This record gives sequence, C-alpha cells and structure tokens, in this order.
Amino acid sequence: MMHELGLERFSNDVVSLDLTPPSQTSSTSLSIDEEESSEAKIRRLISEHPVIIFSRSSCCMCHVMKRLLATIGVIPTVIELDDHEVSSLPLALGEEYSGGGSVVVPPPAVFIGRECVGGLESLVALHLSGHLVPKLVQVGALWV
Repeated sequence: MMHELGLERFSNDVVSLDLTPPSQTSSTSLSIDEEESSEAKIRRLISEHPVIIFSRSSCCMCHVMKRLLATIGVIPTVIELDDHEVSSLPLALGEEYSGGGSVVVPPPAVFIGRECVGGLESLVALHLSGHLVPKLVQVGALWV
C-alpha cells in the first residue's frame, strides 16, 4: 500500500516520498499549459490570486513581505521565478497592471488585486500610510 502511494520505508523509520509524476495520464487538470509563455503564465497567475509575490529563490525581502502580510492575516501566493522568467516579468507587466505606463519591477514584486504594488519598500509604505489593510479587504484577501 505504501509503495502504491509513492512512499518507501527505510530501516531507520525514515519515510521517503517519491514526487515524480506517474507515467499514466490523469483525468484531473492542473490548469498548467506547458506551451504557455512565461509572460502569459505571469499574467494568468496575477489574475487568479488576490495577493501574489514574484520572487527569486531564497530572497530575504520576499521573506519580510510574507511576514508582514502574515502578521496582518494574509497568506500570499509566492512564485519563485527562474532567471529567464525574471526577465519576462517586466514584459508581462503592460499598461493593465502599471496604471497606464511602462513599469520595470525587479523581484520581489507584489501584486494586490491585479495591481502592481511594487517591492518591499512600496509594500511597507502602503502599510505605514494605512492603505494596505483596506486594499486587502477590498480585493477579498482579508476579512475584518
């Protein structure tokens, strides 16, 4: 039974989980299109999540963003981008996310309600000005 689930038990009571995908096709769709461009993936993710952070792996500023939002009561979606995806981030941010102008936002970049807030400094400024919580309530990421 454990082997059917991809689990193996070793002699020292350590359980290993095999995360390789099964060779059989599954009937459930994960809404991942392998032919989707990086820009299209980023746009789709922004539209699907009320609060999303795009980051590089092991980014300390992303950790601070997550902690600030968690303190308020919001658990953001965090997407770690590869180098080629990081270069796609500014391309995916057209006028619809930047308020009409071209914007270059290096990771980490936080989006609240499909709007680019910016980086850590912008998120903290929004919080200190008292506008972060109402914005989170407005997009449905926080209930008061």
